[in-house]
Amino acid sequence: MTGRVNLGHLFWLRSLAIIGQLCTIAAVQVFFGVHLPIPAMLLVIGLEVIFNGLTWLRVSQERPESNLELFGQIWVDLGALSALLFLSGGTTNPFVSLYLPSLAIAAAVLPWHLMLWLAAFAVSCYAVLGFDSVPLNMDNPANLFDYYRAGMWVNFMVSVGLIAWFVARMSGALRQRDAALGDAQQRLLRDERAVALGVQAATVAHEIGTPLSTIAMLTEELRDAARTDQGLAPYAADLELLEKQMTLCTSALARLRSRASSGGSRQAVSEWMGPFAEQWRLRHPHVKFELMGEPPASLAVDDTVAVGQILTILLDNAARVSRDHVTLTARPAGHEDLVEFEVCDAGPGIPPSLRASLGTVPVDSTQGGHGVGLYLAFSAAARLGGSIELADVAPAAASTSSAAAAAASGRAPRGTRALLRLPATHIVVPTPTGADAAGGVAGSAAT
Repeated sequence: MTGRVNLGHLFWLRSLAIIGQLCTIAAVQVFFGVHLPIPAMLLVIGLEVIFNGLTWLRVSQERPESNLELFGQIWVDLGALSALLFLSGGTTNPFVSLYLPSLAIAAAVLPWHLMLWLAAFAVSCYAVLGFDSVPLNMDNPANLFDYYRAGMWVNFMVSVGLIAWFVARMSGALRQRDAALGDAQQRLLRDERAVALGVQAATVAHEIGTPLSTIAMLTEELRDAARTDQGLAPYAADLELLEKQMTLCTSALARLRSRASSGGSRQAVSEWMGPFAEQWRLRHPHVKFELMGEPPASLAVDDTVAVGQILTILLDNAARVSRDHVTLTARPAGHEDLVEFEVCDAGPGIPPSLRASLGTVPVDSTQGGHGVGLYLAFSAAARLGGSIELADVAPAAASTSSAAAAAASGRAPRGTRALLRLPATHIVVPTPTGADAAGGVAGSAAT
């Protein structure tokens, strides 16, 4: 990509040089009384125009350019400049120092060994021009010094403009490349960490499969014994709860295996949100959870399994710090093809010491966690082309009881908002036909 930028810059620089050469020839011929070999100089400029046209065709191609091509481009520019200087006074021409901008550009875009060849070529041309060239034919040779000083001033301004413009553009392109390389390295590091954590999770899941089966078998035997043993009868409810928790563990392992063997499925947000919320309620029956608003029916996510895992991590973190208030909202994100999932709680907020590191690396939290789940959530969101934002908010949507309790205690209510943005696909929502609508109205009336 950088080579294509360099070649494009060389094309525009050569175009400006051709325009400047024609304007300079016309100005000195008409206003300064300098008689130049116009046919020979126009031939050189014409060859430049043809070569520049071929360069434009090369720029439009998808194939990347090589350093040898850039070397050839600058070599042609130096050769054309040498030919024009030979026809207009050689080293007595004030524009002879235009060799320097070309060499500065070569030093910016080429390896040092190719740059040395161009430098040697420029020095050789300068030496030849010092011994042999077509002298300037002027109507008033007495004004030669004044013309030379004016030409030097114009040459200096042109050289400064060319070097500043090209080097600034090239440095900007290099900064963009370095930034893109840094982002790619960060993504690679994040993916490597996520893969390592995934391997560890798969290993742990494999290792705990047998102990879970043993615990489930023992729990079932204890429940059977509790029906006849009066000493175990008071623990029947606890054993039933333990069996439900074991079912959740085995279900989680089953989902892990199914996730490894199959990908996610596209589903409308409105159809998927309800069952997901009910499933999360079963996992946390003690948490006051509320699904806010109406999920968008015209947007669908491509990987509901991955989205569910991310939201489960965010909701679990919210439930850990705020059992009396956890909300989930799904809505379109502006006019773009994005969907936002907002998870809010009424907890103490994000500690300042963790703001910069949350989601970037696993960290120990004040709630006893290690930040692995949140780190995986950030990685999964980035893999899906989305992002997660964490912020402290004054929970305007918090429950009245929690807000009143905070006010009674003399502290301002606080909370954490986790905003998950993901790409979404627009889907066509089927509209009910006349018969379906009439049937729906009749059914509602009957109900």
